[in-house]
Amino acid sequence: MLVDSESYFSHLHDAFKLARRSILILGWDFDGRIKLRPQDESCMSLGAMLRGLVERCPDLHVDILVWSVAVWHAPSSASGLLLGESWQEHPRIRIHLDTHHPIYAAHHQKIVCIDDALAFSGGIDLTVQRWDSAEHLATDPHRLDPEGEPYGPVHDIQMAVQGEAATALAEIVRERWRRAGLPPSQPVERSESLWPPMLAADFNDTRLAIARTYPHWEDHPRVEEIAALTQDTILAARTYIYIEAQYLTAPEVAKALARKLGQEDGPDVIIIITKQSRGRAEQFVMGRNRERLLRRLIHADRHHRLRIYYPAILDDKGETSIHVHAKLTIVDDRILRVGSANLNNRSMGLDTECDIVIEADDDVTRNAICKVRERLLGEHLGTSAAKLRETAHAAHSLLAAIETLNHSERRLIDISVQHRGPTRPVWATFILDPRRPIEPLWLLQRGFRRGINLPIRPRLQQYFRQDEKS
Repeated sequence: MLVDSESYFSHLHDAFKLARRSILILGWDFDGRIKLRPQDESCMSLGAMLRGLVERCPDLHVDILVWSVAVWHAPSSASGLLLGESWQEHPRIRIHLDTHHPIYAAHHQKIVCIDDALAFSGGIDLTVQRWDSAEHLATDPHRLDPEGEPYGPVHDIQMAVQGEAATALAEIVRERWRRAGLPPSQPVERSESLWPPMLAADFNDTRLAIARTYPHWEDHPRVEEIAALTQDTILAARTYIYIEAQYLTAPEVAKALARKLGQEDGPDVIIIITKQSRGRAEQFVMGRNRERLLRRLIHADRHHRLRIYYPAILDDKGETSIHVHAKLTIVDDRILRVGSANLNNRSMGLDTECDIVIEADDDVTRNAICKVRERLLGEHLGTSAAKLRETAHAAHSLLAAIETLNHSERRLIDISVQHRGPTRPVWATFILDPRRPIEPLWLLQRGFRRGINLPIRPRLQQYFRQDEKS
């Protein structure tokens, strides 16, 4: 588990240097100007590093596939993706924009594979405004975009895997190249381990699953493994449901959580989300729908087992909220899920997504999952995982432990939700957060069906009846 991008970027920097045959990068966005170690003055930009690697290794190929709409929707440099940069001018570096997707659907997977032996997958793109340390300082001199402009603290998660899991993720990347109508790279056979030497593994010899979302597009059928996984894991919960999410708007997620909250012996539900959506469009649909979903959960919380927080820093200068970009769910001490999929409609059926899931079938794995949850909560509360574990054991409650320890500069703050108001999604959801690809004919049909039910319809009928009589 690589918690926060300082950890991910640093270990990725070391892993890149071990590459000999293949570096595969799949992203929602990409920017070669970023530095993987901005705290190191000698660190070169990512693009320059990749160029240097292929020049030193005669068999190394670098393939980068990025969502096409990133050139205007994402925060990276549009000119770098559209016009190219000098580091890309090498015959063994390919960078392409993937235009093979439904209208406004996003290629949202964030995967890096090295020699098919080591892979990284989760919520972190190799782009601007992603780097931050686990300390999430209110002001960090290293947290700057390529123009030198500062940005706020951001919390995110990536997972590193090796072995068969890495090979499987590499095949997902190659499948994406094939779906984009481009020739994929050749598989790599390499026996030695590429595991970063300074990275301690959280799980060893552990089985895992890869869940995906693909929309129905052209000749490809839809794949909705993540939607099924989300439902199954929530409904299987017995003790705890711990969620970290950027977006939380999907009605089926609300329905499943409300069902568990309504059970007398159901699980405690802890949700860590970002304080508010960014941009007017996000605030209108994602923000309002999140508020309506949370209102529905509060109404269902008859046994007072629900907590909804955003992480923040409180100091003498005031409050600085930490942007939550993570996509993680932990159920009891049994199921751990990390990936690119948000808990919104798009991630369930429209966007391409990839999640990694571990289900514990022994005490060692259960203990490792428990440690991950304690580590994450400890970071948000400004305390150690050991202190959180000790407090939870003494209180016989994780919720009580959070309330006891939630008094440092780093803390969790309750999300404010009005108890009265609508619980159904806003009207524009089917356009900005759709569950299925948007087809123009479907939109026309929907508009026609709605149009014939407008108040003007009886007047038209009356007019035509009068016309027939005359």
